[in-house]
Amino acid sequence: MNQKTKKLIILNLPYAIIGLFCSNIGEAWRIAEGTDISTKLLGFFTSMGTAWGNPMPSFHPFDLCIGLAIGAAFRLVVYVRSKNAKKYRHGEEYGSARWGGPKDIEPFADPVFENNVILTRTESLTMNSRPKDPKTARNKNVLIVGGSGSGKTRFWLKPNLLQCHSSYVITDPKGGIVEECGAVLVRNKYRIKIFNTINFKKSMHYNPFSYIHDEKDILKLAVHVIGKVMFLLIQGHILPVQLRLFGKLGKVLHCRAQTALFQPGKAQVLVKSSFHIHRSPFLLFAYINA
Repeated sequence: MNQKTKKLIILNLPYAIIGLFCSNIGEAWRIAEGTDISTKLLGFFTSMGTAWGNPMPSFHPFDLCIGLAIGAAFRLVVYVRSKNAKKYRHGEEYGSARWGGPKDIEPFADPVFENNVILTRTESLTMNSRPKDPKTARNKNVLIVGGSGSGKTRFWLKPNLLQCHSSYVITDPKGGIVEECGAVLVRNKYRIKIFNTINFKKSMHYNPFSYIHDEKDILKLAVHVIGKVMFLLIQGHILPVQLRLFGKLGKVLHCRAQTALFQPGKAQVLVKSSFHIHRSPFLLFAYINA
């Protein structure tokens, strides 16, 4: 017998007992004298004493049916009242919130410590986006709020960097993170790229000419570079004297002319640089100025 069946039997056993004792009511009706309803009802009240004189239930089929019907009626009344009853949460009048413990966070953490996002000393969150139990899947975004010097970098960022389980994009205004954690990342076969807007000598650079392979790439780069110049012209930041007489149309025509000059210049630079020196924008500007 499983737990569900056992619980169902225990729940309905009192109503079955009530039905057996109420079988005496069926016996009183059965032995009552009379042919019509009025005389039968009068005889029913008279025979109640005889039926209840024996405390044992009656096992006559008619009596059992009457008793079980009364027991079922009791069960139905209790069921309806329980559905309409108000639900009280005793002991939780002021809320049920509580501090979680190790057992509460355990389903959300990975058994391998290195595969977790460290939240606190005792709490962590798995980096696996598809855990064994889908109900424990959670968003991996973390918001750290704190004033200057409160330990956001020291106590959260650096410990999670040393986990070495993901790719990282880090803003490092003070420049200390790469010095303190860079060696660990390199030992774990990370490729570190630095973009320094203060000291470009310590920064990596981007050369668009290294990604040009055909004429379409030349045209794309020309359109983007001259498009920025055109934006500055429209805004009035760059305004050659000869364009002031022509207005916005003159600016557009000027940009198109620059594009027409810029595109073959780049093609010429690419052809020359493929044989002699590295491709560089400085060679293009020197070529155009010449």
